[in-house]
Amino acid sequence: MADAPEQPARSLLSAEAVRARAEQMLELGLRDGLSHFTVDLDRMDSVADAVVAVTRRTYPTLDIPFHARWRHFVLGGVDRWARLADATSWPDRAARARAEFDLAIVSVLLDAGAGPAWRYRDALTGEGIGRSEGLAIASLDMFASGLFSGDARAPFRVDADVLAKLPLAALTSAFQVSDANPLLGLEGRTDLLRRLGRLVAERAEVFGLHDTSRPGGLFDHIAAQATYGALPAPAILSAVLNQLGPIWPSRLELAGVPLGDCWRHPAIKADDATAGLVPLHKLSQWLSYSLTEPLQRAGFEVTDIDGLTGLAEYRNGGLFVDHEVLHLRDPADAERAHAVDSLLVVEWRALTVALLDRLADLVRAKLGRTPESLPLASILEGGTWAAGRAIAFARRSDGAPPLKVISDGTVF
Repeated sequence: MADAPEQPARSLLSAEAVRARAEQMLELGLRDGLSHFTVDLDRMDSVADAVVAVTRRTYPTLDIPFHARWRHFVLGGVDRWARLADATSWPDRAARARAEFDLAIVSVLLDAGAGPAWRYRDALTGEGIGRSEGLAIASLDMFASGLFSGDARAPFRVDADVLAKLPLAALTSAFQVSDANPLLGLEGRTDLLRRLGRLVAERAEVFGLHDTSRPGGLFDHIAAQATYGALPAPAILSAVLNQLGPIWPSRLELAGVPLGDCWRHPAIKADDATAGLVPLHKLSQWLSYSLTEPLQRAGFEVTDIDGLTGLAEYRNGGLFVDHEVLHLRDPADAERAHAVDSLLVVEWRALTVALLDRLADLVRAKLGRTPESLPLASILEGGTWAAGRAIAFARRSDGAPPLKVISDGTVF
């Protein structure tokens, strides 16, 4: 239980707070009360049509997995991680789950924007792969080769002491970075992994496993919270935010609690010290969706999937700008670059979360599905992210988002 001064801060480390503040932002927008955006809900039906079309094309049987890191490990129809994991002799299901937690946590943290020029040359196919998909295959190759393991006989693990001392040169080589193949934010990614390593080493009560500490220890921490084998998805996010929160650099704190992906907006009201604060927790929620599947494979029932929210990132956000649900008050803002903590970006991201909830209802109605048979995580995958990317390429030859954000590599 949090100490009394910490309680308001800890309340922001939840999907419930993300949803409530995002809805408050949308209500302000619908009352024409925002600084940078107006909202036209009449355009939402055409957005739903676009999402349904992409979803049916990609998943014609409507058997849609969650929007999670595991999708990016599938290349040319081959699930690279499943092939490796299924060929490995695990002592029990928990051992595989710990390895999958290790892999998902490191891979998600390495997945900031790559920039348009970088490509990863896949050794199996010879194909050059960019963006999130390239970062995913690169991180999987690092993991499989034992780059993060302190035991040469056991490559499929991430040891805290190895991460804490990870040389920049190791990631430079593993990502195939050169003057001709530049990768944005390589130093920031390296620093984030080192911070993760130090944190995991310091919190042996959470991450300690036998003779070592690993991010995969979070599996046991979360599994211990199960009731009759069931775990609510928001509890996964709570563990991610509370246990991994201190790794994020230079962010807001309240009562000594690091708030992670949380930003200021003066129009947001509350009757305590959290007034004016907008939590979004994009990467942590994507990681939580990605940790759901290892828990399920280990035999746990993950409930309340829709207790998590949509993801406040530029493909989902771009979907609503490009389909003209969201209009800039000043069209010149489309040409400017905006800091991630600017009011414009905070409004855009919070509106995205609230609009995704409304869009999910429309998509389900068109597909004849319920929240149970088509959770938000599957709509994102089916879905909104792909439709956002599709219209971005239709509108702009390079597929760039409609708004330019100056990111530190730890938000998008």
